[in-house]
Amino acid sequence: MSAGTPPERRPWDRVVAATRSGLRRYPRHLMASVRGQPLPIDSLPELNLPSADLAAVWLGHATSFIRLAGADILTDPVLSDRIGMSVGARTIGLPRLVARPPQALPRPRLILLSHAHFDHLDKPSLKRLVDPETVVITARRTARLIPKGFGDVIELDWGKAAQIGGVEVRAMRPRHWGARAALDHWRGYNAYRLAGAGRSVLFAGDTAHTDAFNDLRPDLAVFGIGAYEPWEHAHATPEQVWSMFERSGGANLLPIHHSTFELSDEQADEPLSRLRAAAGAHAARIVGAALGEFWAGPGLDPPA
Repeated sequence: MSAGTPPERRPWDRVVAATRSGLRRYPRHLMASVRGQPLPIDSLPELNLPSADLAAVWLGHATSFIRLAGADILTDPVLSDRIGMSVGARTIGLPRLVARPPQALPRPRLILLSHAHFDHLDKPSLKRLVDPETVVITARRTARLIPKGFGDVIELDWGKAAQIGGVEVRAMRPRHWGARAALDHWRGYNAYRLAGAGRSVLFAGDTAHTDAFNDLRPDLAVFGIGAYEPWEHAHATPEQVWSMFERSGGANLLPIHHSTFELSDEQADEPLSRLRAAAGAHAARIVGAALGEFWAGPGLDPPA
């Protein structure tokens, strides 16, 4: 068994481990959110991305802002201070541990939603982003969860594609699941390959270890690297992410989905440290690793 590849847990063992993990954090955070305790966090500064064939910045958790072929693309936007169920104007759930995304974001041409989990499809955030010029692409049987007012909401099943301006979006199958609640496992869950202006991006969404992305050769691969303990059956370990990235033939890896919310048992700084160790001499291919750090594709200079 290779380093970073945990033994496969039996289904019942997964349930026990997940229950114990949740009980270590959810009760105290739920009570704090019910009491409405404010969070001592700031907002990231305003984005300053130039016109570019390919540029990206990580904004926390699975939210990244990507500029591809002149189109602004936002992945799994979570702008809220907490994730969880909305009760009136309040969200009952886990608190954000790091700076929130900028208060004002450039209007995205396209929003990509990987699946319906509360930490990826955040209704309060989507309501803030409603714009008739913005298209939302989402997974199968999730469109009814999207607030009204967007220019279009497109459900893409695996293997299907949509053309949004100069960007082709193709849905792929990661190794995950799509339920928003306990019983709606019929909802879809997607990864996406984006292509435009001779560049390509892989947004892997949430995924455990899989061969689904082999040989895609993206200029930028966006992979989640956290929430694997004890959820390795649904979220790849950092070592598994590096293996998937190498097998994809990708040029650059943007790590996301870590250290923003306390979803799992690993320490906040562990995923990125393990990813860099797995990359070894190739760690320079890990880009935009710091929250709010701008990255531009080869031959492009970051803004002054």
